[in-house]
Amino acid sequence: MISTKPTTRLIELADAPMPEHIAIIMDGNRRWARERGLPVAEGYRRGIATLRETVRACRDFGIGMLTVYGFSEENWSRPWSEISVLFDICSAFAYQELDGLRRDNVRVQVIGKWGALPDRPRRALENLVAKTAANTGTVLNLAVNYSARTELREAVHALAGDIRSGALDAEKITDETLSDYLYTKGMPDPDLLIRPGGEYRLSNFLLYQCAYTELYVTDVCWPEFSRDHFTAAVAEFQRRQRRFGR
Repeated sequence: MISTKPTTRLIELADAPMPEHIAIIMDGNRRWARERGLPVAEGYRRGIATLRETVRACRDFGIGMLTVYGFSEENWSRPWSEISVLFDICSAFAYQELDGLRRDNVRVQVIGKWGALPDRPRRALENLVAKTAANTGTVLNLAVNYSARTELREAVHALAGDIRSGALDAEKITDETLSDYLYTKGMPDPDLLIRPGGEYRLSNFLLYQCAYTELYVTDVCWPEFSRDHFTAAVAEFQRRQRRFGR
């Protein structure tokens, strides 16, 4: 579904069944900036403000988990000048948003091969994770240096190793077994995936976990994705009948 106009009246549906876990591909930052003659960095900075408001909306709606696609393994192919801006903004987010996230009782986790990041953003994320670990409200998962294909490949390697060692019986592997080898171990699959920016693809994001996830696409770029747009996406989810292939 494409929705370009927020429908604030749908906020009234907040007491209807809500998604437990929402995933978002934060797309359109560069396009938004270029269309306005602004530096690309400004698009990413505005995107941080959008993320802040989206996390608060999840808190207010009682949504337990939000997973956002922050930096993919494929993003390394971009010019270093842009990558360094992304890392600077990542570090700034981790330090500047910490107090607000703690006040809002948000716990931050990071998924992906984020240990490969340069020292500054990696340490900033480590600090953010450690200092929000005791929070009990909405969980914010940051997918950083993430690739769903890498995640699946590493899971298969680990499974194969456990089978060889005798720790795992290949005949007893279930969907739940495989899920336990993913970065998202112990997390519910996303109920709703929102993609701002108008593109109709998953872009190597949570490929296994999104098997039965409801998809919502909007032409609105991420820096302009407001609380009303988020509410409209949730309201659309509430109207859908989920069959899980049945």
